[in-house]
Amino acid sequence: MEADGFLRKRRMTAETTGNDPGVAGASAGAEVRWLGSRFWGVSESIVGSLTPRIGGETELKSVSIICSTQDAQTDDYEPDYEGLPQGASTSTHMLAGAVAGIMEHCLMFPIDCVKTRMQSLQPEPAARYRNVMDALRRIVATEGVWRPLRGLNATAIGAGPAHALYFASYEKLKKTLSDVIHPGANSHLANGAAGCVATLLHDAAMNPAEVVKQRMQMYNSPYRGVLDCVHAIWQKEGSAAFYRSYTTQLTMNVPFQALHFMTYEYLQELLNPHRQYNPSSHMLSGALAGAVAAAATTPLDVCKTLLNTQEFVALSSSGQSQGAHRHISGLSHAFRTVYRLGGLQGFFKGVQARVIYQMPSTAISWSVYEFFKYGLTKRQHDKRRAQHI
Repeated sequence: MEADGFLRKRRMTAETTGNDPGVAGASAGAEVRWLGSRFWGVSESIVGSLTPRIGGETELKSVSIICSTQDAQTDDYEPDYEGLPQGASTSTHMLAGAVAGIMEHCLMFPIDCVKTRMQSLQPEPAARYRNVMDALRRIVATEGVWRPLRGLNATAIGAGPAHALYFASYEKLKKTLSDVIHPGANSHLANGAAGCVATLLHDAAMNPAEVVKQRMQMYNSPYRGVLDCVHAIWQKEGSAAFYRSYTTQLTMNVPFQALHFMTYEYLQELLNPHRQYNPSSHMLSGALAGAVAAAATTPLDVCKTLLNTQEFVALSSSGQSQGAHRHISGLSHAFRTVYRLGGLQGFFKGVQARVIYQMPSTAISWSVYEFFKYGLTKRQHDKRRAQHI
């Protein structure tokens, strides 16, 4: 996108200047200024010091007027929202990411509640569901219309900062690594690596909220509210309980996000090769990327749910309900418990609910994120254009 924008500017200037070498030199100076501010944020004083070698100040002013006239005539010019203005990119990514994360989790929370329950290894008879719709219908009918939303406030509090860190670090690392691995082009390796590192930050912020959320989602949850749940976990299990599943979460989310981002970027190359703002392509790419990544990592998600909920029936069946080692801790312990109680099929409990949850979830997340990124970037682009007219 940056290269395309540069070439468009180059062609516009070349067509306007004709064969005048003085104006052509000044045109080159203008391009150096534009390219420097877009890619490296070169200060005006440094670029200004290069200007005398390239062209005269009078000639440079004439080119600026010509370019401004051309910009004014091309009202349909689309800003390159993939390359955000220098100095505003981090805050823009963080704001767009926070809004996207909160909307994603809040809108899909009832399905997430169903997923948590369907991943129960030995559910009580009243909590055994045939499918997602059957689960939702029975939960609402027997436990009340607000029951699928228990724990939503904890998720919203955690999702904002977690997704702000997630998208901001991803965008920054993606560009940095792409410039190193494959300069001037998209790199799937860079996308995957950036997604993995972003996951470390996201999960560190989100893990405590996940623990509280899943405990409140379980059938017959004993907690009155979020604060009661936090207090009870802290008193009975200690602060380490909020990060008991962190390594498992990372083990799951690192391959999940690597698959997610690589699939999303690959589909964007096919559906939106010019990387313009295209809501339908963002939504479809996000949904398919989420489905692929969710299905592939379901076994790890089952283990994460077990570590977060410390399901009482599972503890009792595994002989861990009493004694010093009364908690399931660690990925290997969780894997053994799942296999003992559910066999190989146990690792795919709730896979349907997980895919149904992730498809619209990631579609919403990417659509909202790209919308806010585009809107904020276009606003800044219009401001800069108005200053030059």
